[in-house]
Amino acid sequence: MRYVSAILAMSAMLAAWPAPAFPLETGPSVPSYKLNRADEDYRYLRDPTKRTDVWDPVKYLPLDGRGDWYLSLGGEARERYEYFDNFNWNELPRDNGYFLQRYFLHGDLHLGEQARIFGQLQSSLENGRSGGPRPSIDRNELDLHQGFLDLGLPLGGDGELTLRSGRQELAYGSQRIVSVREGPNVRQSFDGFRLMYRAGEVAIDGIATRPVLSNRHVFDDYASHNQALWGVYSVFPLPATKASIDLYYLGLYRGSAGFDQGRARETRHSFGTRIWRTEKPYDYNFEFLYQRGSFDGGDIRAWTAASDTGYRLESFPFSPRLGLKADIASGDHDPNDRNLQTFNPLFPKGAYFSENGLVGPVNLMNLNPSVELRLPRALTITANWDFFWRQSTHDGLYNNAVVLVRSGKSSSARYIGSQPQLQCEWNVERHISLVAIYAHFLAGPFLRQSGSGEDVDYVTTWVTYKF
Repeated sequence: MRYVSAILAMSAMLAAWPAPAFPLETGPSVPSYKLNRADEDYRYLRDPTKRTDVWDPVKYLPLDGRGDWYLSLGGEARERYEYFDNFNWNELPRDNGYFLQRYFLHGDLHLGEQARIFGQLQSSLENGRSGGPRPSIDRNELDLHQGFLDLGLPLGGDGELTLRSGRQELAYGSQRIVSVREGPNVRQSFDGFRLMYRAGEVAIDGIATRPVLSNRHVFDDYASHNQALWGVYSVFPLPATKASIDLYYLGLYRGSAGFDQGRARETRHSFGTRIWRTEKPYDYNFEFLYQRGSFDGGDIRAWTAASDTGYRLESFPFSPRLGLKADIASGDHDPNDRNLQTFNPLFPKGAYFSENGLVGPVNLMNLNPSVELRLPRALTITANWDFFWRQSTHDGLYNNAVVLVRSGKSSSARYIGSQPQLQCEWNVERHISLVAIYAHFLAGPFLRQSGSGEDVDYVTTWVTYKF
């Protein structure tokens, strides 16, 4: 409870904090920074009257008289502290606290309206973690995170076709299946090709890529020769309902994939749809996916359904949003046969259920009620309580990286446990944000019967600066 009290006290202090002396850049002429910095567009700075931000001089550097050729520079720094007590329900020593640092620097060169070169460096560092940095997600001293060439072809009207080739980030939908993996210290990128069609609110992408393997040292990352991701992802508006629909097919190949059933070569085909609406006061996000394929000579038949619904009470103090998430993902029916029913979320977001990443969307059922409050000074507080069960009692428990952390062969219990969580987020101004989170995982019968089953305390806080 001391962590909850500390976060609540910090929230009250921030809500009462006097307004900053510097102006907060707002309004349509000053866009917010994107999750993928390659999605930003600074052509609006051709108008000198719109250059109001301290970093505007480096966001639009014209290289010709007309301004069609220009360079944009930017970057990001994130300083983070994480603390675990009983990581993985007592697999690491108590009081395991450590620091994480992440830095980005990018350059965006536009050569007219149809050609573009984007490059982004990433440096991610770790200090003080018991057992050292976790593979792939904690440490990468310096490497090329993105580096691609865009070639565009106008199609008339508002339609445009763009071919992107090189190293790039991918994020689709609500990032349940393909994401940039923002939560962990090292983000995910892919090498390959992406053909993008855009016309108004319609978006269609075709991809043929390999995931980039993150290594710890300088310029030693490379595309995996053992994995591949390909497919088509499309988004269409549904004007009558103020909603949108996503339709997609994604193919995955892994030369060595591990599940509770064993390790073997995996080829998986995912067919999915997502229906979503962000219009107030009622918002929703429903996603359904079915998977076919082969694993170790057997057939894959897997599926998932996920939902996130909310209602915002605008007339109430602090405009509370009452939310409910519910997910189910299939697990294997029989580890002794050759067929596999375990769902694979491919490349899910780094904080699927929580920043601690203890539980991932594999062989799982979960129910998560929440309430979000918007306080003064751009401060948001969110409280939620997540409940977890195994979908199949013949399959194990997987973490957010789709790695088996507990075999299901030693317990028939379905209930995994629950996790209350409190999050405080303060967007100080356009460039600076602060986040603090406390979560307490209450271990259930499955964890206690299958190994160590201590409750887990988790605290994290970070500050981010973007320009």
